[in-house]
Amino acid sequence: MARLGVLVLVALLGAAAVDAQAPGSYGYASPPSPIAEVPASPPAQAPGSYGYASPPSPIAEVPASPPAQAPGSYGYASPPSPIAEVPASPPAQAPGTYGYASPPSPIAEVPASPPAQAPGSYGYASPPSPIAEVPASPPAPTPTPPAQTPPPPAPLLKVGFYKHSCPHAEDIVREAVRNATSVNPGLSAGLILMAFHDCFVQGCDASILLDPTTANPRPEKLGGPNFPSMRGFEVVDAAKATLEKACPGVVSCADVVQFAARDAAFFLSDSRVFYKLPAGRFDGRISFENESLAFLPPPSFNLSELITSFQVKGLDIDDLVVLSGSHSVGRSHCSSFSDRISTPPSDMDPSLATTLKGQCPANPNFTNDPTVVQDIVTPRDLDNQYYKNVLNHKVLFKSDASLLTSRVTARKVIENAVIGPRWEKKFAKAMVKMSLIEIKTAANGEIRKNCHVVN
Repeated sequence: MARLGVLVLVALLGAAAVDAQAPGSYGYASPPSPIAEVPASPPAQAPGSYGYASPPSPIAEVPASPPAQAPGSYGYASPPSPIAEVPASPPAQAPGTYGYASPPSPIAEVPASPPAQAPGSYGYASPPSPIAEVPASPPAPTPTPPAQTPPPPAPLLKVGFYKHSCPHAEDIVREAVRNATSVNPGLSAGLILMAFHDCFVQGCDASILLDPTTANPRPEKLGGPNFPSMRGFEVVDAAKATLEKACPGVVSCADVVQFAARDAAFFLSDSRVFYKLPAGRFDGRISFENESLAFLPPPSFNLSELITSFQVKGLDIDDLVVLSGSHSVGRSHCSSFSDRISTPPSDMDPSLATTLKGQCPANPNFTNDPTVVQDIVTPRDLDNQYYKNVLNHKVLFKSDASLLTSRVTARKVIENAVIGPRWEKKFAKAMVKMSLIEIKTAANGEIRKNCHVVN
């Protein structure tokens, strides 16, 4: 009997040991997992990090590492389809960087092969957004771009880069923008568009400014997204001419393009959009027409394709939605949305479709392709009206309408529509982030004396 009593006591003590669980554990029916507990709070981020926990300081010096790019990463292998749900939070990134070494988008892989694009698939007069232009004619054969090589060490960009070498550089650019846009306000939208199109092809290196040569007869400025509608070249030329007189060989054309876009946004927003812009970019020596078709998203893209094209350049979903707000200014060719009004789809307001039918020919072509304003409410103001238009189904492009096909992006559209000042701050931040894509160094760039030709 004494032996039986000992066995019972041992059994009771064993049961009690199993029942006792650590405070806060989720173990109900099964024994506790042997996995160690994970700390509840994420590690603190260093001040000025670009990991999105807090806005980056525009003053800090900015190393601009280019993103790793997969060859042929502009593929559309999967057909357009409704987007189920896109994660809202970008991944944490290294402290103190504007890092594009690994894209912060949720896209895991980028399809490898780009499709053949139909002529006329890019048609804009000067939309200041991730949308391009209608090609003048089927593109002529272009030189094959060189294979991607590992990027050289990134230069150190910083706010006030020309403080000592060319103290009035930014003032000179701002004055050139002011003078030109006071005469022709439409140039402002073109300058914002130019900054986007420059950065998405070969990085922010002024490659969009290079003219055709015997060695390279088809640079990117002749690609469908840019020709013939890209505007603002004369503004950059005027600013560069004055800079060369004040401080020869100092200020890059790439910096002029980004300064001019910032100043255009400032004037178009009635001074509500302004940001300090890190500078010190070098100008590129390479420009190919076919790369403009490969990397600039056309207005026919669905949301999945848009996210992928931004992710390839190190931009996330919030950047996509925020930068799309630049569609509140500028004009578009009818050919870029004619398929949406020939048989009005359910996602376009019928009254807008009727109005557009009255402004556009039934079959627009290169000789008959008029332009219309992108924002029918406030066409000359860079504001958050675009997001209200998206919610009211009064936008031109499939890419615009696609922002409502995911609850995540639709929620961002609503937030930007309701709180204008918040969008203005986010737009400024996104423009800075975009301006740091694939920055050239002295090893693979130069400071051009004439923005249209390499030295």
